[in-house]
Amino acid sequence: MKMRMKNSTILATATLCASLVLTVPGYAEDKSIIVQSTTSTQNSGLFDHILPMFEEASGIKANVVAVGTGQAIKNARNCDGDVLFVHAKPAEEKFVADGYGVKRFDVMYNDFVIVGPAADPAGVAGRNDAAGSLKAIADAKAVFASRGDDSGTHKKELALWKDAGVDVKAASGTWYRETGSGMGATLNVSVGMGAYAMTDRATWIAFRNKGEFKVAVEGDTAMFNQYGIIQVNPAKCPNVKADAAKSFVDWIITKDGQSAIAAYKLDGKQLFFANAAKEGAS
Repeated sequence: MKMRMKNSTILATATLCASLVLTVPGYAEDKSIIVQSTTSTQNSGLFDHILPMFEEASGIKANVVAVGTGQAIKNARNCDGDVLFVHAKPAEEKFVADGYGVKRFDVMYNDFVIVGPAADPAGVAGRNDAAGSLKAIADAKAVFASRGDDSGTHKKELALWKDAGVDVKAASGTWYRETGSGMGATLNVSVGMGAYAMTDRATWIAFRNKGEFKVAVEGDTAMFNQYGIIQVNPAKCPNVKADAAKSFVDWIITKDGQSAIAAYKLDGKQLFFANAAKEGAS
């Protein structure tokens, strides 16, 4: 009799523990995902705007790791995430080609701008040619603050310096200063030093420490800034929450997500322009 009661107690305790485990908030792993993304999508406030809509629609919580694009891609290659949401298309395509991503989709775009002090020591204010303006900055040895962090913005900046025929590696530590930081921190350094900098427009609009700084160079098609989204491939990373990740990708590239992105504004200005393919998710 005592043995029967003991077994019943053990069974009841096990059942209760199982019930508690299943009801602990956040335990159901398929209800949350990790999105490896960029500082611009986070600093601009975009995720604060769109992620609550996704969570309400799907019941899935998206937790964002906001770093430079290069680091985000490295993290995803290390299987530390379920979705990659960044802005360096050649690197994104290589990520998929190497088998780490299922498929890449365009999501949205904006542009890069070069900002600088009102004094404009390089005389580039009002220009719309990125490479020519950077060459003028280099010729004037005007201080330029670079992220220097392998982010999408840094990758684009280096490509434009190459177009300008300027070896910034040789100039490092002189008029060319590398912060090794995100966009917001680099802009703070830029303003503090009176240095030019290149930034995505969304972060610039959201940046509240502009002082006398203004957009100096804009409008060059070479400064186009495309964002893409990729589900991390469970064949490479078995821990990926594939169904939840696909739900997020599908939501972002179809009507509800695209409308949410297009609706996001600051100071009456639209920060991102949705441009996912019309066919949407597969």
